[in-house]
Amino acid sequence: MTVAWEGVQQRRAELEQILATHASLDRAERQRLQKELARITDVLAKKEQVDQFEHKEAELKLMLSETSDPEWKELLEDEFASVAQQKHTAYQALNDTLFPPNEHDSRSVYVEVRAGTGGQEAALFAADLLKMYTLYAQQMGWRVSVDHLSDTDLGGIREGVLHIQGNGVYGYLKHESGVHRVQRVPTTETSGRIHTSTATVVVLPEAQEVEVAINPADLRIDVYRSSGAGGQHVNKTDSAVRITHLPTGMVVACQDERSQHKNKAKAMKMLQSKILAAELEKQQAQTVQQRREQVGTGGRSEKVRTYNYPQNRVTDHQVNVTLKKLDMVMERGDLSEIIDALRAAEQERRMSQPLTSLLSQ
Repeated sequence: MTVAWEGVQQRRAELEQILATHASLDRAERQRLQKELARITDVLAKKEQVDQFEHKEAELKLMLSETSDPEWKELLEDEFASVAQQKHTAYQALNDTLFPPNEHDSRSVYVEVRAGTGGQEAALFAADLLKMYTLYAQQMGWRVSVDHLSDTDLGGIREGVLHIQGNGVYGYLKHESGVHRVQRVPTTETSGRIHTSTATVVVLPEAQEVEVAINPADLRIDVYRSSGAGGQHVNKTDSAVRITHLPTGMVVACQDERSQHKNKAKAMKMLQSKILAAELEKQQAQTVQQRREQVGTGGRSEKVRTYNYPQNRVTDHQVNVTLKKLDMVMERGDLSEIIDALRAAEQERRMSQPLTSLLSQ
């Protein structure tokens, strides 16, 4: 880790000076500066621990090079191994403090998949993506439910919403947001010509009740009969719910439950998550670096991945990773290599930021 620690120490001294001499600071600004000072102080304390272990390690290495006594050498080697382990632990604690995960990474998510350009073939591809995410979530041990599904006659979907619950789901799936492109010969194509179609994916961190307040007067709530999978009962009652948030034009729907009240509660949770996601995108668009960290900010129209069936190839354009096992990705949800690469790239981008800007966040 290459860090300009002199600049961090200077910033601590500067903050201490400001807080000690500027009595006119308003409460919010004083709290912000105190929070930054506390974080810098914590980081420097962890850095001092790492330095102490490195100094001790260097001393032991020198002593090992100078001794020829077997018993003494064995004792020194044991101590060296212990100090090296302590240094690793201290270094990891420092690294975790400097580059903590996004505060929403631990949350469950809603995954919205919609057919894009390509007609029926786009709808079939959207259904394939919904299945792919379901399989991946099951591999990870997460709980998956379909909160909304609008299907087509040929087995595709116009749109579908998965609710994936588990620890850390958003941290794994947030980079899936964007346009997914498929290249393959449609089942309806008689000449064998390869078509290109698209589907859009949006991943929303699940909102908590206290985060998003919604005025009931801003809502239009429609009820209708459910369609598609769900059994005969749902087709006999007006159990499905569609909610429109009038100020933003956001629309959510849920037909998973037989109870209209349960569908309304699920739809409201989904709407809160959409509003939270929109606010996060607005905040993250304030700096170039943050825009890079949020796939889809500045355009969910951005192409993130291509699925080429003739060559059994999947390419993620965000990290330039290509795998020659599209069949495994689509039929088993084997996304781990791609998602691990995306997570590693995000961490690398964060670590490339100036340390003082990280500590002020």
